[in-house]
Order: sequence, then structure tokens, then C-alpha cells
Amino acid sequence: MTASPYEAAVLDFRRRKDEHFAAGRGPVNPAAFAGLSYFPPDEAWAFTVLLEPLPQDDAGAEWTLETNTGETRTMARIGAAHLPLPGGERSLLVFAPLGEERPERVFIPFRDATSGDTTYGAGRYLDAPLDRQLGGDGALVRVDFNLAYHPYCAYGDGWTCPLPPRENWLPDSVTAGERLS
Repeated sequence: MTASPYEAAVLDFRRRKDEHFAAGRGPVNPAAFAGLSYFPPDEAWAFTVLLEPLPQDDAGAEWTLETNTGETRTMARIGAAHLPLPGGERSLLVFAPLGEERPERVFIPFRDATSGDTTYGAGRYLDAPLDRQLGGDGALVRVDFNLAYHPYCAYGDGWTCPLPPRENWLPDSVTAGERLS
């Protein structure tokens, strides 16, 4: 069966990530690297939604994320994405680096019902593009769980990784993106 253009794009993204890791530019030993494991691409896990901005007086509010090493990372909380997941509408907080007024991409750390079972226990990450075609401060965010990935700390010690805040713990199983072998 021929892959759809969407599936082909996801598979190409994954191939390039595997090549990157195999070349020693990732958190794994390239000599022992046989490729990452993924759920099959499924466009039903890709959403383009309106980024709900924070109220004006909270815009760019600092948010402290805990890490796996006990340190903290401070980011700007720029809004929320409301997603029509199979178990019902869920919301995820959306972050950007501090001081970045109009980011092109945002950071969405999350946990779900697969965490600790078929995916890394501490959660996964999404780097989601923003589309500012709406004008003003409005933006669409592309939340594609097929591109969800494990943080570097999933592969070994020595990495400090932000943990998803409790607000980004989904009760649903997100069977898309990177998974454990």
C-alpha cells in the first residue's frame, strides 16, 4: 500500500532523525544504534488549532518546569492548545523561550496514559510550529503527535530534561510518535 503524502512526510522526518542519531549527533552510541521505534503514522493525531493566548496581563508569564535532575528550567508560558482527542477535548500549556516575543515554534511537553508503558515514563515533547497568518497576536499551532519524541534523558544519564507540568498530563493514550522499543 502506498503511503499518503502526509505519511510519507512523517516517515521522512523519522528517517532523517535516525540518520542524525546514527551519525553520532544525538544522545545514543551510534555504534549500537539500530533506529528509534515509533507508532505507525496516523493523521488523526495531527491538529491545527487556535493558540489560546494568555490574558494580556499574563502574556509571557514565567513558568518554572521541574527537571529529571531536580534543577529547574524557566520558560514563558504563552498560551494553551485545546485538542479534540479521542477521549474528549483536552488542553495543553504551550511554552516558548523567555524573551522571545514572536516565536516561530513552541514547546509542548506532555505525559499520557502510555508514559511508563510503551513510551518514556517522564513524558514526551513536541516542537510545534506557529502560523501567524491570522494577524495581530492570533496564531494557529500545529500539534502533531506523530512527531512527539522522547527527551534525551530517556536514552541515558547525564542529560537534564524538563518534565511536563501536571497541567499537561493527559488521561488518554496518545498512540502516536516515538515509543519505546
